[in-house]
Amino acid sequence: MNPRTLRFRNTAVVTIAFVLSSGALAQPAPTQPTPAGNVQPATREAQALPSLAPLIDSVKTAVVNVDVAARVGGRSRSTEPNPLFDRFFGGGQPGGESVRQGAGSGFIVDAKGLVLTNNHVVEDAVSITVRLNDGRSFPAEVVGRDPLTDVAVIKLKGKLDALPTVTLGDSEALRVGDWLVAIGNPFGLASSVSLGILSAKARDIQAGPFDDFLQTDAAINPGNSGGPLFNMKGEVIGINTAIVGGGTGIGFAVPSNLVKALLPQLEKEGSVTRGFLGLGIQDLNAGIAGALKLPVEQGAIVNDVRPGSPAAKAGVKLDDVIVALDGQKITSGGALTRSVALKRPGNVTTLTLYRNGNKQDVKVTLGTRPDLEKVGSRSPGESEESSKARVGLSLDNLDARTAQQAGFANAQGALITDVVPGSPADRAELSPGMLVVEANQKPVRSAQELAKIIRSTSSGGTLLLRVMGPGGESRFLRALQVP
Repeated sequence: MNPRTLRFRNTAVVTIAFVLSSGALAQPAPTQPTPAGNVQPATREAQALPSLAPLIDSVKTAVVNVDVAARVGGRSRSTEPNPLFDRFFGGGQPGGESVRQGAGSGFIVDAKGLVLTNNHVVEDAVSITVRLNDGRSFPAEVVGRDPLTDVAVIKLKGKLDALPTVTLGDSEALRVGDWLVAIGNPFGLASSVSLGILSAKARDIQAGPFDDFLQTDAAINPGNSGGPLFNMKGEVIGINTAIVGGGTGIGFAVPSNLVKALLPQLEKEGSVTRGFLGLGIQDLNAGIAGALKLPVEQGAIVNDVRPGSPAAKAGVKLDDVIVALDGQKITSGGALTRSVALKRPGNVTTLTLYRNGNKQDVKVTLGTRPDLEKVGSRSPGESEESSKARVGLSLDNLDARTAQQAGFANAQGALITDVVPGSPADRAELSPGMLVVEANQKPVRSAQELAKIIRSTSSGGTLLLRVMGPGGESRFLRALQVP
């Protein structure tokens, strides 16, 4: 099978031996023969080892296979692990379009047929089929997805009788060393179970601005994407998402507490709207804390305040050190970013900060974060079809992963993912990897916005596009003739 797991490409099958030893295995051999009817000490010890079978039996029926037919157009998509390579140099022929089969995992969280999985499992899906442990199959549709955290919600369609479900547990309650169980569809092997421990919490793997992954050594392979990671209570404490290649036994899961915070928005609105302060921040460390004569060594230092932003309006200043948000301790810049992103625009939040050595509270009314891709249940590419047909240009929104890889971290615009040879876009010297940031000297914030501008341009008209090259270091103008 060809699993559609963005970060699992080219991963080798690795056999992992998990050995449980006991004192009986170290005992000296008996000096006298043991009667055949007696039970050997090692056998008695083995019988005493606890079995995970009851736990697995209670949850595995809610774990599903997610089979996806996904659209691949031109050079716009591939399954390579590098987001930049994935966006710009997909496996299809330039200008062409094909449908690729893929497989992942998921789990049912609601008797109404809601299934949680990874965004990269269902992204670009033309059709989705969900297969249950009991042999039943259902068509499914995307309800909502969030590329920035790689979480998606799909819904089963049809007669939904007696659906098994599992519950989301408290990922914050986990401790490093706790036992975990992963269940999924690796390499198409349905209902495969692996055992490991929690290796670390709050891992930042540079996948996006909200990285807060759980790390485990439970075996996670292609096809496990979107599957559940269980604690010993049978609660889902993570969605298996990524691995370090080469069979190193290092896997990552989106923590359940983050998933619980996103689920209501994804179910009701199809996308996630995030709060926004408008700050540039960095981590506080002991050296800086000492220089500023602060009584704390953890927090987020303000190194930029965007003019007109919610933080600027509230009076936040350069070199303020934020140590709490609504009474919750902030230990780093990343922690502040994640905490703000989980709040809704319009919420009034209280920042506890140090300014010139004095502790104070500042109230801020959050805005809407403008620089992140907002993708809902709408199929990708709907707004770009007319652009491709008219000027030979395929477009996509700039998500955080691609922005980081391509050097567009602080930019907004429409990402060029394919150019048809000989088309007006080709003659204008536009190419995949460029980011369109202006059209006729007006800002472009998304692929949909540029597609609308192209549609509304009269035949024979010219669009003056300001574009950024890969890396974000060069900007130049391109004149696009619209037929």
